[in-house]
Amino acid sequence: MLPQDLHIHTVFSTGDSAVMPQQTPEFVASVNHAQVRGISDHIEYIDETIFPSYEKRLRSLGFHVGMEIVQYEDVEYSLELPLEYRVIHCYNEDRYYKAAERMVETGVPLIIAHPMAVDTNLSKVPTGAYIEISNRYVWRKDWASFFPPHQDRFQFVFSSDAHQPHWLNQVIARQVGETLGIQESILFKK
Repeated sequence: MLPQDLHIHTVFSTGDSAVMPQQTPEFVASVNHAQVRGISDHIEYIDETIFPSYEKRLRSLGFHVGMEIVQYEDVEYSLELPLEYRVIHCYNEDRYYKAAERMVETGVPLIIAHPMAVDTNLSKVPTGAYIEISNRYVWRKDWASFFPPHQDRFQFVFSSDAHQPHWLNQVIARQVGETLGIQESILFKK
């Protein structure tokens, strides 16, 4: 069993074509692949009318509740929600780095999602953010040179970024962490 997986999607990420219909919160809960599990569906598909029932459903299944923020326009909405953590695509634009800084200042954990896939400049990310090593996107650049210059500045989390049942693992992310000597930060107790 994995210690933690906080970047998991479900059928609530309705507009994401990679999400399989079998990827229900109940199915992910039944797999029980990690001691600490969090669902971070795409925020643009979870509006304020469904968020309360969505949150209740996830919590009843033992999940921590986060959201993945892809577009800058959704940052404000994410700050209004009672989330336990946030996951953001921190594109290489000043407005995303400033948004990350604001989110870190709230004290709610912020995970910088698959930074190699969205060209995040880790030198511009606020120190209090957690950097994700994603099973799904670690091959987008040379991870052996991308992460080491920032190892002393950040804490790291490993994720599956699972959109489908067979993605519920972190084999590659954990191998990268082990190779680089990166220890995973566990954000929540079970």
